[in-house]
Amino acid sequence: MKIVIAPDSFKESLSAKQVAHSIAKGIEKVIPKAEIVQIPVSDGGEGLLDALIEPLVGKITSVKVKDPLYRDIHAAFGILEDKHTGIIEMATASGLELLTESEKNPLITSTFGTGQLIKEALDRGCSKIIIGLGGSATNDGGIGMIKALGGKFLNIDGEEIGDGGGALDKLYSIDLSNFDQRIGECEIIAACDVSNPLTGIKGASLVYGAQKGGNPKQLEQLDRNLLHYASIIRSSIGIDIDTPAGAGAAGGLGGTLLGFFNAKLISGIDLIIESLELERHVKDADLVITGEGKIDSQTLHGKTVLGVAAIAKKYNVPVIAIAGKVGDGIDEIYDLGVTSIYSIIDQPMKLEEAMEQADNLIRSCIENIMRMVKYNL
Repeated sequence: MKIVIAPDSFKESLSAKQVAHSIAKGIEKVIPKAEIVQIPVSDGGEGLLDALIEPLVGKITSVKVKDPLYRDIHAAFGILEDKHTGIIEMATASGLELLTESEKNPLITSTFGTGQLIKEALDRGCSKIIIGLGGSATNDGGIGMIKALGGKFLNIDGEEIGDGGGALDKLYSIDLSNFDQRIGECEIIAACDVSNPLTGIKGASLVYGAQKGGNPKQLEQLDRNLLHYASIIRSSIGIDIDTPAGAGAAGGLGGTLLGFFNAKLISGIDLIIESLELERHVKDADLVITGEGKIDSQTLHGKTVLGVAAIAKKYNVPVIAIAGKVGDGIDEIYDLGVTSIYSIIDQPMKLEEAMEQADNLIRSCIENIMRMVKYNL
């Protein structure tokens, strides 16, 4: 029996590689002779760097940058063997994982550190940069990133506005006279973990702002601010960054990469699937197991589970998905190639406890699933 394991990370708990290892252990305990193929994946969020750097042959290095609250940290990024392709995971510089719960505040958090990573990649000679946009702690529309590369965002008096999404309502004009000109000669590919537009009921702020620390009133403010930001960009450079799919990724970073970098916005999971040749492994498999930290209605917007399921569906291979939490709005997921969905939580417990016990919970869950699978062999 051939089983392909292709999970994403369980955010702030286990990496995709660790999740895959836990799943494999659960399978081996029940079906020790199973042929197991582990392919840890990413939808463009956390884990993109690890998913790509080894199979594509590259080296991970680090540089000092500013975190979302402008504290000094070291963030990792990769350069492939060709010396011209950089791999950046924005979450390593501007991600939620860098903040405590009490520090989360999308009104002030900044993508400045992500801009510093881009500058470092350019300084090292990269002419192509792949940027993973998931897991952000920010809702600033990417203005921090542009500031790190020399751009200025000015109010009506010609003074620079503050940082974070809360400052965007003051924006009157954009000064790119000192913007890093190397950007125009660099191919930028933005690997989006979601397909949301920039604003509106399906936009960056209203859908994802709460998990970044925003309350309902703040989310409405942030949505208005991003709409204002998009209007300034439209009038300044004639580009619509509001409606394209993926513009809302990473708190609007997708839209800014489109507007200022002429970036190509693509599905992160599609990029990973192609790069790792997942289809080649899945087409003759008997079962595929995937998963991520949470499966709910947001999974429909370009997340790992559906990307993996789409490949398996082409070859009529059943797909089992596991998650730390299974939320509402999952009925459509079954129609798109997922056979069954399981929560790894087997008893009432606090989130912190579940995250600490994720390895054991995954193994136990998979063991139970495999007993059922073995019974039907």
